[in-house]
Amino acid sequence: MLIPIVVAIVAVTVVAVAGALLTRIDGWYRALRKPTWQPPDWLFGPVWTAIFAMVAASGVLAWRATEDGGPRGWILGLFALNGVLNMAWSGLFFTLRRPDWALAEVVPLWLSIVALIVAIAPVSSVGAWLLVPYLLWVAFAAFLNLTVVRLNGTAAQGVSAR
Repeated sequence: MLIPIVVAIVAVTVVAVAGALLTRIDGWYRALRKPTWQPPDWLFGPVWTAIFAMVAASGVLAWRATEDGGPRGWILGLFALNGVLNMAWSGLFFTLRRPDWALAEVVPLWLSIVALIVAIAPVSSVGAWLLVPYLLWVAFAAFLNLTVVRLNGTAAQGVSAR
């Protein structure tokens, strides 16, 4: 059945494109003080591409392992919630230029990944394991976000680049 594959590809593409459109690497971002251990900007695209591929695969496996209604509905709802939270983080950090708000928002984003893993594990252990890199990357991103907030204080909050 191709429907789960098509739905998964469309969903992760929407989230990825929206996140990319909300992410501005501009003067404001470049002026932020960042830790020396932050990966180079060019690395984020390939990492997110791999993560989104694993998220899509996880969704397909979970869909195929469940029946209409019941756990499938809950799992798809959790994927939708996760996608909204993923896009929201980019909007808060880059578009609104509020790393502090993004730091608060990353907690429910991370928890939504945990919820997905817990919901998928009983029906597809492979599907659940495919989400672990995403969980780890968001944990790393949260620590990076925290560090940016600490390094920049209120200077990073809503200040336009000139």
